[in-house]
Amino acid sequence: MPQRTLVVREFAMRFTSTPRGARLARRLISHRLNEWGHPYTSSANETVTLITAELTANAVRHGHVPGRDFHLRLAGTDGVLRVEVTDTRAERLPVPAAPYPDEASGRGLLLVDALADDWGVTPCPVAPGKTVWAEVRLPTPAGTP
Repeated sequence: MPQRTLVVREFAMRFTSTPRGARLARRLISHRLNEWGHPYTSSANETVTLITAELTANAVRHGHVPGRDFHLRLAGTDGVLRVEVTDTRAERLPVPAAPYPDEASGRGLLLVDALADDWGVTPCPVAPGKTVWAEVRLPTPAGTP
């Protein structure tokens, strides 16, 4: 019986903690996923790109420290895509909460919670900050054990 080989891919980059940096991060993630075999219109690409958009927007809006960038990492294996966004504000932990119905914002983490198979927050071990991560499991191709 042939054994499956675990394919590991990684993309990591630092971005300015601005709306423009968040927008660029989202676009590069979508492009990278397309290069990895998850076309722009695929469920995996659209889901991970939306999660990336929410996490990077939160890093810019709530995790911004003047003069500090945020770091984005995308890791992919045969079965899971993982997005990690690290900012330098350890004291502002993300908490999904329902906003008032007439508020224009505040639903990002609810989207992440609904779209990701798992997500969480990890404190940075050597510097102030935190990493918010989300994982999306990929469907097993038909005919695969």
